[in-house]
Amino acid sequence: MKQGKSFTTFVIIALAVVLAVYLGFYALRAFQDPYGTTLVYLYTVNDSVEADGVIVRREQVLPAQSGIVEITRAEGERVGVGQEVALVYQNSQAQSNQEQLDALELEIDLLEYAISQSGGVDSAARLDEDILQALVDLRAACALGDYADLEEQVLDIKSDVLKRGYTYGDGLTSADLSAQLQDLRNQRSALQQQSAFTTGRVTAPQSGTFSNLVDGYESLLTPESVFQLTPSSLAELIDNPPAADSALGKLITSSRWYFAASLPGEAADRLSQGGVATLRFTGEFSRDVAVTVEQIGPAEGGQTLVVFSSDRYLSQITLLRHQTAELIFESWSGLRIPTAALRLLQEEQTDEETGQVTQTTRLGVYALVAGRVTFKEVEVLTEGEDYYVVRPVGTGRDALRAGEEIITRGLDLQDGQLLEF
Repeated sequence: MKQGKSFTTFVIIALAVVLAVYLGFYALRAFQDPYGTTLVYLYTVNDSVEADGVIVRREQVLPAQSGIVEITRAEGERVGVGQEVALVYQNSQAQSNQEQLDALELEIDLLEYAISQSGGVDSAARLDEDILQALVDLRAACALGDYADLEEQVLDIKSDVLKRGYTYGDGLTSADLSAQLQDLRNQRSALQQQSAFTTGRVTAPQSGTFSNLVDGYESLLTPESVFQLTPSSLAELIDNPPAADSALGKLITSSRWYFAASLPGEAADRLSQGGVATLRFTGEFSRDVAVTVEQIGPAEGGQTLVVFSSDRYLSQITLLRHQTAELIFESWSGLRIPTAALRLLQEEQTDEETGQVTQTTRLGVYALVAGRVTFKEVEVLTEGEDYYVVRPVGTGRDALRAGEEIITRGLDLQDGQLLEF
């Protein structure tokens, strides 16, 4: 037993010695290595501040309906005054009748198309091409996960396939098609008479952009009341959202929307009323929006209520209300380098005719190109805590590029010097 314990102790000590030698070797090599390098990469830095606020629009709520409601407008779709917004069915049979009517309308359209065609080879080729293109579009949308137009794309494929079948298949004569068309029209007429008493239509009282979302803010936040907000009243609205009443949806009837946000006083002082600013939204609506500074309100507790406005992207923000955006004052994009990599190179130049010596300075970095030191001139755009954002001076091989290796630590470096690590 004693012999076994001694052997185990010996092995542990031996391993510890080997590990210490290994770590010591690499530590010594690191201290002896006179050079350090890093990679250059693209970088964007913003002079910005967070803006927490709400989106305000002129909105008209569409009251709830009794019965089975089918919305016939997509989110963010433009609707004209008097145009249909939804169908309301008294019962499930009325809904089924409407589905049959829609199918009959499609069949009638296809038969009318088939009868109008001459049946030439060119027409068949065009239909084949339409079917193929519709399949390609559907496949691309599925690959991207974009299902917004899925129903319409499927109907396009079905329509084109049926058109080809009616026009060039089944050996149907023109008389057969005409008789079939008349029969479908009779069926449609009978269904329309039945549906007239069991199906109602909700139409738009005025033109606007349709939205399914009703959140209760519609009457509290308007283009008029937004200019009466203060930082404290805005915080109250955000912290205590109103209860939303049951509704079919709403129409956004204004073309301009507003974003009211509380900003630190020093940030608001950098804005000018009537000027232009940039708001960066994230999430589902990820976009930089150029906005007009409509109003800079009075300060309250170190915060200032600022109202911005825009007349763009209205159909894309119908579901948004409380948002946190980034107010960007200035933005710089370039190459990021460590502060230790930036060097000031002083050079002397002698005029051959006069012999006068002039001294010039260049700002840049030492890049490692094929084992050689190459000085590449840069211009500093902005400075961070431990880095610079720069852009290259010059073009071609002398210009600094993203992905290049630059020297961050090294003494007595010279342009063209061969480095040995």
